[in-house]
Amino acid sequence: MSNLAPSAGASALAPFALFSASYFAHIGFFNPYLPLWLKDQGLGLFVIGLLTSVQAATRLFAPYAWGALSDRTGERVKLLRFGSAVAALASIGLWFDGGVWWLALVLLVTFTHTSAMMSMAEAAMAHLVSRDGVFDARRYGRIRMWGSAGFLLMVFVAGLFFERFGMSFFPAITTLSLLVVVASSWRLPDQPEPRQAEVARVAVGPVLRQPVVRWFFAAMFFHILSHMGIYVFFSLYLDSLGYSKTVIGLLWALAVLAEIGWFYSQGRWMAAFSLGAWLVLTSAVTSLRMGVLAAGANLLPLLLLSQLAHALSFAAHHATCIALVSEYFPDRLRARGQALFTVVGYGLPGVLAGLAGGALSSRYGLQAVFWACAATGVLAMACSFRVWRLRSQPHGAAG
Repeated sequence: MSNLAPSAGASALAPFALFSASYFAHIGFFNPYLPLWLKDQGLGLFVIGLLTSVQAATRLFAPYAWGALSDRTGERVKLLRFGSAVAALASIGLWFDGGVWWLALVLLVTFTHTSAMMSMAEAAMAHLVSRDGVFDARRYGRIRMWGSAGFLLMVFVAGLFFERFGMSFFPAITTLSLLVVVASSWRLPDQPEPRQAEVARVAVGPVLRQPVVRWFFAAMFFHILSHMGIYVFFSLYLDSLGYSKTVIGLLWALAVLAEIGWFYSQGRWMAAFSLGAWLVLTSAVTSLRMGVLAAGANLLPLLLLSQLAHALSFAAHHATCIALVSEYFPDRLRARGQALFTVVGYGLPGVLAGLAGGALSSRYGLQAVFWACAATGVLAMACSFRVWRLRSQPHGAAG
């Protein structure tokens, strides 16, 4: 991992880079191909939407519960190890054909223990990616890019594998990929932080009452809701248009390549605009990207351009959000701040997208989902503009 900057403490950062790579390798295999495996099981679009929304449903409660527990105990790494082990064990349930309700239960238990992993890991490494208490985009990018690399490798290899051997190996590979996550969690330095009883308890309420924070969460909600069309329905959409699993994997990989390029070089670009301006820009790109997918996914050049836009619509937006969460939720608030980022950003949008997207696609087709995503991108841009205006005012960062 030579790309980790020496000034960032490569030996300290490397275990987090390894954990990020293994976790996102699992996600790169599981999330894009879960809908296709469910389709291979003979399930319809609405049921697939319901089952994929289980992941988002766990993000409504699990990240904050894990985050509050890790803030209270200071045992973030031990909790990561426990959660990954339980998830790997639970995933064995996918090997058995127990019907839709059995699948829902297995996914519920698995996702409950995986949905907070990265928020806890990022809280554990927060002091390593800051300089004098200020978020350092370069340090963070050099860790997060390894997660993108793990996703890239797995989504590409899995596409080739499933094209040749079919989807029947999906459950076994799920368990294997989670065992790799378990192994990488044991490489993380186990340095417990002070217990909550040993330090003054910091309330999260006053932060959430700040107008700029509320608008930030609204902007994040609509922005990530717009992306849920890709996370839940992109593979199914391309499959319905006649693209092979190999091409689907390559298109996912192209987006992640753009993402890696951004995370590697974001230290050069983030200073060009304020964080509020980045929110506006990335939401504008998102709305445009979803519109292109809705109108021109059957044209490969437009599809390629939309995947390259992932660098801005996802990676730049993610880095901006992490910086803002680090600013608004410092120190003893950081695990709860990261958890709220997951709940508001991925929990609520994921549930809504799975339910509404499943119903919308069943009635009007998958293309309609991406038109809806373009509309939510416009809403994200409006909320982001409000954040930018508030932060541009005197004392705006505090609302």
